[in-house]
Amino acid sequence: MSQEITILNDKNFGDEIGRGEGGPILVDFWATWCAPCRMVAPILEKLAVELKGKARIGKLDVDQNPATAAQFSIQGIPTLLLFKNGKPVDKMIGAQSREVILSMINRHLG
Repeated sequence: MSQEITILNDKNFGDEIGRGEGGPILVDFWATWCAPCRMVAPILEKLAVELKGKARIGKLDVDQNPATAAQFSIQGIPTLLLFKNGKPVDKMIGAQSREVILSMINRHLG
């Protein structure tokens, strides 16, 4: 996994989401057994490098961190939730193309 990806869990979620530097953060709610999640992972790893300094990418394993997944009513994975200033501002459910994911992030930059 790319070192540019922020690994999130129930303990650090609030602190990481609330950090203002690095722009908005796109959080991938995923699980190891989820095939569509594995399809999205390499796209997110590349975007994390490309968007460094503009936006951040985080991953949260829903099986290991059920409290945070429940807090945001995550029912289908992968769910991509975009946070800006600590608050969710956009959401996608299911595997998406690079273009669709990048378009969502770009809508919230600047």
